[in-house]
Amino acid sequence: MRILLVGPPGAGKGTQAALLAENLTIPHISTGDLFRANISDGTELGRKAQEYMREGKLVPDEITIGMAADRMAQDDAGKGFLLDGFPRNLGQAEALDALLRESGQKLDAVLNLEAPEEEVVKRIAGRRMCRKDSSHIFHAEFHRPETEGVCDICGGELYQREDDAEDTVRKRLEVYREETEPIIDHYREQGLVVTIEALGAVPEVTRRALDALPERGR
Repeated sequence: MRILLVGPPGAGKGTQAALLAENLTIPHISTGDLFRANISDGTELGRKAQEYMREGKLVPDEITIGMAADRMAQDDAGKGFLLDGFPRNLGQAEALDALLRESGQKLDAVLNLEAPEEEVVKRIAGRRMCRKDSSHIFHAEFHRPETEGVCDICGGELYQREDDAEDTVRKRLEVYREETEPIIDHYREQGLVVTIEALGAVPEVTRRALDALPERGR
């Protein structure tokens, strides 16, 4: 299956992408992984992307599209893939459509993880990270440490990342609405969009998504 996963920051997209790809036995292709792999491997696209990143500039769409095209052409993606973070705007979506047409392929579904804005803000703004080990994550409401500001696991200081501050989260959501939400309408016109409620336990959301996929409904 060829699936695109979309959803606002805080909807659990990264977690669900990994679980869905594992369940469907298809590669999880994320924008972050594309950039890291190309930069690490020293590809021409990776070098170009790094130049823009060093200057604090956005990487042009054509570079991201090129990386995605190369990745989707690899052998392990021959029977399907799950796209996460690409396309991020309407121009990239149209480029993806063209790439798939050229290779005689098509998307099977666009899974739209939906969560209320205030819930998303609460999820992200309440997150607290450990300075000693960033894999130790707590939450001001849902997963409180025994001692305020102290990691239960290693005793490190817990802090809020700048990206997780409420004002920043709301700006990220605004960017999502302006740049990424139009993709949903684009694919809704093609009859591909399935909206999944992102609230609830992680396994429950995964099951909703799997059941909503074509030929997988139970």
